[in-house]
Amino acid sequence: MEEKTIKGKTLKIMLGDITERDTDAIVNAANNYLKHGGGVAGAIVRKGGQIIQQESDRIGFVPTGSAAITTAGSLKAKFVIHAVGPKWGEGDEENKLKNAVLNSLKLADTYKLKSISFPGVSSGIYGCPKDMVAKVMVKTAVDYLNFQDTGIDYVEFCLFDEETYRYFKEEFDKI
Repeated sequence: MEEKTIKGKTLKIMLGDITERDTDAIVNAANNYLKHGGGVAGAIVRKGGQIIQQESDRIGFVPTGSAAITTAGSLKAKFVIHAVGPKWGEGDEENKLKNAVLNSLKLADTYKLKSISFPGVSSGIYGCPKDMVAKVMVKTAVDYLNFQDTGIDYVEFCLFDEETYRYFKEEFDKI
């Protein structure tokens, strides 16, 4: 676990299970149709309950690079922000990932949330290189905390595996 302070706000990386986090929102690495079957999404619905899928079904389609929000069911978090990251090979992946992170942070601000926990969006079954994901996600969060008028006090990256954590730590050490 590593922590940095940026303009009085906390940025953290850690290994862990995002479904156990008690931040105001956890971010789900979602698909365009918000069908939460596998990976992070499946784990979130299994632990949080079908209400998350039901609310997602009402939202419907979310474009790549965008984000949507639902309640968090029985999870410790209050909300789930569903960020639709890119699939590797579709083109413009870095920009799409940056937008997914940025739109998640903006949604958290819109809902006046103080804390948010991200997984490594698009680094699992979507196949984006973990080093690229770490670089884009950390830089986007740092820039947001530095240059936006935000009410978010705490941003963390809760990473599932050691390999992903190492890439995020490399980027974290550059801050």
